Amino acid sequence: MERLRQHLLETGYTIDGVRERLGSTAASALAREELVPALRATAELDPLGALIRLWWLGAPVPARSLAPEVLESGLVGVDGGQVRATVHLQPWETGGYVVFDRKVRPGDPALRPDHVVGAGGASSNLAQLVTRRPVGRALDLGTGCGVQVLHLAGRAEQIVATDVNPRAVELARLSWRLSGVAEVDARTGSVFEPVGDEQFDLIVSNPPFVIGPGGGLTYREAGGDGFCHDLVRRTPRHLAPGGQAHFLANWLHVEGEDWHDRVGGWLRETGCDAWVVQRDVQDPAEYVELWLRDAAEQGTAAYADHYDRWLAWFDERKVEGVGFGWITMRNSGTLDPVVRVEHLDHQVVLPVGDYVDSVLDAVAAAHRADRLDAACLRTVDGLLDERVGLPGAEDPIRIVLRQTQGLRRSREVGTVEAALAGVCDGDLALGPLLNVIAELVGDGEIPDADAIRPLIAEGYFLL
Repeated sequence: MERLRQHLLETGYTIDGVRERLGSTAASALAREELVPALRATAELDPLGALIRLWWLGAPVPARSLAPEVLESGLVGVDGGQVRATVHLQPWETGGYVVFDRKVRPGDPALRPDHVVGAGGASSNLAQLVTRRPVGRALDLGTGCGVQVLHLAGRAEQIVATDVNPRAVELARLSWRLSGVAEVDARTGSVFEPVGDEQFDLIVSNPPFVIGPGGGLTYREAGGDGFCHDLVRRTPRHLAPGGQAHFLANWLHVEGEDWHDRVGGWLRETGCDAWVVQRDVQDPAEYVELWLRDAAEQGTAAYADHYDRWLAWFDERKVEGVGFGWITMRNSGTLDPVVRVEHLDHQVVLPVGDYVDSVLDAVAAAHRADRLDAACLRTVDGLLDERVGLPGAEDPIRIVLRQTQGLRRSREVGTVEAALAGVCDGDLALGPLLNVIAELVGDGEIPDADAIRPLIAEGYFLL
């Protein structure tokens, strides 16, 4: 595999190399999984174009257009002088490569039972979430094609990767070898079974989170949202002190239930600090359509039956929608854990992993701080004070504090909080500052220091 890896790099089969070779129009279409522009752009074969057609586009390529390193890789089949890839081999954003089974398209044969799903948007989303701090031991739970290991390499001293699918472990090893990542401890088994009672400083997982009636694709579906609940429940015993876990998840919005309470309840029983973010919600029909398209079932005879059965399953459970998001946990070792559950559908600064530790610190500090009136706060960098009012009016109708960094939250506040944001520099305690602001505002009422806790938890003030 080392010879093949060198050939890929020398030929320019990298993210930047492919983008430059295809041109902006074809590269953008390829990002939308539209192949025709890329096929046209590589019609006149050169060494890089041949690799793009073979391993990214899945098109046959004449054997004479390929180097011996490709023909002898064991990842292609030759038939009458034409070569076809047996897997999808794609450069990844880390500078490495991922190997997985080609995505099914309308008219393709059914997926093999041990299908290994590829790296895509969900893989990137998880990688963007994971803390960037160096760790000792890391666990990639359900490694699939091994993509998360490529992001953990160089950040973790030891990496353990597991998957219930032996073929996934096999292809993941190929991904790592082609990416120059060595000494990954790969194990086969379900969820935490392969690691026994071992503990880790970091656990990451892109689990089979798709919610449905079962009987679908095992790499993505595990019945209801109980699988994600169970994953959360079992994680704490495998987190070392101070260790963190980052998961992608889906959860149900059920009639008569608040989803905050539903998902928050999963975390409150763990004893860990936790942060849950919902990024999107789909109604049941949208959700079913999304995953039927993902399996290329549209246009098939089974499409309507599967669609109807899935909706009926949701109806039986009084499901009103399905939430998409992420879950972060930290083994803080406290008897008073804090869980924050929120919906953020606006654009945030990426990668979240650059500042996820400070988000958890802020939530914990706001929850546990004693004598907040004696604390010296500092206004977060990049905070804007936006005011809306009638022309010529002395007082604004509305004041909004808006973050320009990190999670880019915004919150409508009163004159006291706005004034506080203008003077907090870490030198004076909160209590005396609030006394002075109350005198300036002139309403005679001294604000309660504890009323500032939500603003600390959301990162407007640093404790």
